[in-house]
Amino acid sequence: MSSENQKNEYAVVINHEEQYSIWLADKELPLGWRLEGTKGTKEACLAHIEEVWTDMRPLSLRQKLEN
Repeated sequence: MSSENQKNEYAVVINHEEQYSIWLADKELPLGWRLEGTKGTKEACLAHIEEVWTDMRPLSLRQKLEN
């Protein structure tokens, strides 16, 4: 693990389509994204996303297929 990854705190973010990503915690969020609630190292945030993002299809597609 690089020392840069160890010193930076990341946040898990999610968009309106329920797609996940990570963002540096001290940076302003890009338009269309909100905090999911998890913060930590890059590796911890990516591990959390892998655990919770079980259906990678966008929300709009999942809803369309349900009808």
